[in-house]
Amino acid sequence: MALDHLTLTTYRDRHPAWRLLASPHAPLVASFLYRVFVAPNVRLTSEADLAEMLEDELFALREQLGAEVYPKAATEYLNDWCAPDKGWLRKFYKPGTDEAQFDLTPATEKAIAWLVSLTERPFVGTESRLLTLFALLEQISTGSEADPARRLEELRRKRDEIDAEIGRVLSGDVPLMDDTAIKDRFLQFQQLARELLSDFRQVEHNFRQLDRSVREKIALWDGSKGALLDEVMGERDAIGDSDQGRSFRAFWDFLMSSRRQEELSARLDQILGLPAVAALKPEPRTRRVHHDWLEAGEHTQRTVAQLSQQLRRFLDDRAFQENRRILELLHGIETQALALRDMPPAGDVMRLDEMGADIALPQERPLFALHAKPRLAELVLEDGDDDIDTARLFDQHVVDKTRLREALRQALRQQSQISLRALLETQPLQQGLAELVTWLELAHAGSRWLDGLRATVDDDVQEIIEWAMQDSDGSTVRRRARMPRVIFAR
Repeated sequence: MALDHLTLTTYRDRHPAWRLLASPHAPLVASFLYRVFVAPNVRLTSEADLAEMLEDELFALREQLGAEVYPKAATEYLNDWCAPDKGWLRKFYKPGTDEAQFDLTPATEKAIAWLVSLTERPFVGTESRLLTLFALLEQISTGSEADPARRLEELRRKRDEIDAEIGRVLSGDVPLMDDTAIKDRFLQFQQLARELLSDFRQVEHNFRQLDRSVREKIALWDGSKGALLDEVMGERDAIGDSDQGRSFRAFWDFLMSSRRQEELSARLDQILGLPAVAALKPEPRTRRVHHDWLEAGEHTQRTVAQLSQQLRRFLDDRAFQENRRILELLHGIETQALALRDMPPAGDVMRLDEMGADIALPQERPLFALHAKPRLAELVLEDGDDDIDTARLFDQHVVDKTRLREALRQALRQQSQISLRALLETQPLQQGLAELVTWLELAHAGSRWLDGLRATVDDDVQEIIEWAMQDSDGSTVRRRARMPRVIFAR
């Protein structure tokens, strides 16, 4: 984008971030919204809670600077900040509630992030950024190389480097990173973690913009309903097939892996315990930043699902309007018919081809006939020679759901979430396919059966579940089932 005079003038007049920075109340708006939304990673806040916090903030400022500094009430400031000429907050209502909710707009978060970048940093690290750039270029070059020989050459070079490093470590030469390099990389990690959280609001905003454009297309549509549905479904598929949708789905699949989350938790605990990192006094939320990513991603997923439900209701409303128009046409035909009843016109009013009535005479219907009752002769029952094991009729298999819930609760005491495949590796199936179906039933029922625990089904990832069972001849056989990934979480 070219930063010419016309473009910057338009941004100054219309962009919410520029208007926030140029506002005389920018210190109040930026500091309050940073403390309420950005620092604790809060996505939604009710109007009553936000107004109460802002009222406390205004009271403290009036005590310091005087009562005339901020004379309006907290609710007036909130409504002013979410007005179209400001656009710093997004005000909306959840379905089924009448209490307003507030959230930051992406433009406000960009302005706050720029203000945060103005603060003095302990030092400006350049080594970690340069290594990150080289790593990105290497990934692009390797991932786009179609020549197998060159890719094998690159893999062998990396293998030789790893073998050489293993040899140095085995010989006792263990190079350690100095404190400066550790601080440089940790500050780079903190910055990227904050930027990733702010990206979720931008992704959610883009989804809302796409939903708004689809609604406008529906409102102005004058074609057939089938063509409209085809157009709308194409737009919805474009969300997932776009670069942004594929990138978000890849990020979500990576983050939903329990192994990746455990690895992130372990590495964060190790790094935050280093003296060089502790000297930087990192934010307390850094230890659980991956949980903040997961929470923000779940909120984005819920927003997309909610937009889909609202779009479906919007389409149902259009269908209701079309049905109402058909009824109005039928009512008009009835009105015209009643007007012609007393004063029929000369000639034929309407001609219907191939019109006739189906005649069914009563005598053509079949009469009721009694069914012949079977008569049992006096027979003598004799015992047969077949040896039938009647005990198998009473051999019923019942899966104990209480045992499964207790095993799941025991596994989640040691970790925040676990997949069904990982759980079955420590708690193998005892009753085969019936027990596996019971696990799926528990995951589908949700917290009603799991005592507050949550279950998520990821249809994009397929997993293979294996178990052993006894065959009819007593031999052990192994069964396999391919199914979507099921994740249980606290």
